[in-house]
Amino acid sequence: MLGGLVAQEMGEDISESLRRVRRAEEARYRAAHPDEGLRERKRRLTRQLISDAATVMFVSRGFDAVKVSEVADRVNVSMKTLYNYFPTKESMVLDQADELIEEMARALRDRPAGISITDAVVGAIEASMDGFDLLEDEQAAFVPKFELMVRQTPTLRAHWLEILDRLSRVAAEQLAAQAGVAPSDPEPTVAGRALVGLVQVDSESRVRHIAAGLRGAELRDAVVSDVRQAARLLENGLATLGRGV
Repeated sequence: MLGGLVAQEMGEDISESLRRVRRAEEARYRAAHPDEGLRERKRRLTRQLISDAATVMFVSRGFDAVKVSEVADRVNVSMKTLYNYFPTKESMVLDQADELIEEMARALRDRPAGISITDAVVGAIEASMDGFDLLEDEQAAFVPKFELMVRQTPTLRAHWLEILDRLSRVAAEQLAAQAGVAPSDPEPTVAGRALVGLVQVDSESRVRHIAAGLRGAELRDAVVSDVRQAARLLENGLATLGRGV
């Protein structure tokens, strides 16, 4: 179904490419989550369908030019159903915010002994790159257009900055708990903001290297290299967190 929706907005090439990518992603997800129930799977796929269709419509026609009711009509769901999945128009675009925040919290909360703060966060960022091998030229060309839309749409940019603020506060809370200090203390506060900078480096690096023509393993390696380079600048300062240095 999604392929047909995309074809109407952006052409058959990206339609077929997206179908292949989604099939491969679904196979991977189901292999990694064999206990997922039918109801959970249906809800996950419906949510993905809404977000994919909305994002394609927004990028191709402009975020402000597309009404939420048009998205609901396109995927054949009621407005009530759509809002059950996405409380705002912006959340249909930046639909993985909760997952991103939980991954950051988990990376810091479950950090094994001997693993630095930055290594834990870099590891979580690297784990999010597992789908790079599935990225075809049509999807790759879509990424810079998506990022440009977010930057140029005031409400989307504000929503993205709000997500980054939530990320920094969650990171500060986890670091404060481990250091035995209050989350409002200067050290965990600035540390949380610094770690969120690595998420921004990841996002900006993907766009830059895609524009340069990198794909697959080469793209992943280039982005990982940028994130690790940025992490090295933070390493020494974060190593003193909670030591009163």
